[in-house]
Amino acid sequence: MSFLPTHRPRRNRKSAVIRDMVQETRLTAHDFIYPIFITEGQNQTEEIKSMPGIMRFTADRVIDEIGQCVELGVKAFAPFPNINEVLKDPMARESTNLEGLYLKTVADIKRQFPKVVLMTDVAMDPYSSDGHDGVVDPDSGEILNDPSLEVLGQMALAQARAGADIIGPSDMMDGRVAWIRRVLDENGFQHVSIMSYTAKYASAFYGPFRDALSSAPKKGDKKSYQMNPANRLEALRELALDEAEGADMVMIKPALSYLDIIREVKNHTHLPVTAYNVSGEYAMIKAAAQNGWVDGERTMMEVLMSIKRAGADAILTYFAKEAAEVLRRG
Repeated sequence: MSFLPTHRPRRNRKSAVIRDMVQETRLTAHDFIYPIFITEGQNQTEEIKSMPGIMRFTADRVIDEIGQCVELGVKAFAPFPNINEVLKDPMARESTNLEGLYLKTVADIKRQFPKVVLMTDVAMDPYSSDGHDGVVDPDSGEILNDPSLEVLGQMALAQARAGADIIGPSDMMDGRVAWIRRVLDENGFQHVSIMSYTAKYASAFYGPFRDALSSAPKKGDKKSYQMNPANRLEALRELALDEAEGADMVMIKPALSYLDIIREVKNHTHLPVTAYNVSGEYAMIKAAAQNGWVDGERTMMEVLMSIKRAGADAILTYFAKEAAEVLRRG
């Protein structure tokens, strides 16, 4: 041969030991936050049809599920409530009921597992008869920003009282991080963190989640408050505002179609960056695997690795338990 390569990157791939030694990105069960759905009743689990393998748990059964996950090394959870329609109203009053499904379950989990981290969701849609993340003007249908802050602040305070470690405002109202921080601090919850949904896009990937909670908007859409999927620089503006308002961590949602945004945000902040591997992303992989089109386990791990490689310090993912089992097997 007249030419022989001088540089041979394959030398670093020639054995499993060397490949492992030079691996740049690693996943562990500690990287995961497990979103988990809770519903009314006793001793019941119900599979969500659009999310194969994911269940709605009654409060007693969710304790068992969390116990299994803790054994696998998953120690952070994000509970979401499936609220009975009769309890929903335009001002989401059920969201502050300490004896209601959500807050009572949060308190029960913290009592049973005091060392796990609970991240609670601050948005009106699970409790709203309108299905929106903010207060809806009954005449115009407009989502009212500033009146929504009052509701979100009280919701966050109730969650802190129930035992939340991290408050996750997912509503995308302007100024909500500063408002919630002030409410928490004035009521003695300076130790409670805020993980802001900094860049939450108006995505088509949320459908199965809305099935799980029966929380789709009754009218209109969420494009006036969630971000345009075409925008990148807007995420940096939201990041700057969240940093200035006192966020402790920031989040990108969804994750898989927004890996560039995760990296962009990571490059512009010293705060921890998280990403939400959302329900539609989960459902696509599960559906393809069930049809034999992809190797489900390998695809799952590759997707999670790509999110971590893009810059996510933690990943909210419905794969958390399954991926932790794979990691335990090595």
